[in-house]
Amino acid sequence: MAKTRKAQLNVRVDEGTARAAREKALARGMSVNRYIEELVRQDTGEAGHTFLEAAADFMRQYEKVFAEEVGDGRR
Repeated sequence: MAKTRKAQLNVRVDEGTARAAREKALARGMSVNRYIEELVRQDTGEAGHTFLEAAADFMRQYEKVFAEEVGDGRR
């Protein structure tokens, strides 16, 4: 199995947020580090998915404009 390079990240949060992170991690049977790592991975994945959805919607809305300006590629 390939080694994954790890970086240390120190974050300051209020006590309520820290308590919530500890409780959620414990409930899921994982460390706080792993819990935070999973949250970041989910968030970055969702952002990418949201971007692609918005780009596809934009293209659907302006498809005719692009076709008029640059052609539809079916010459």
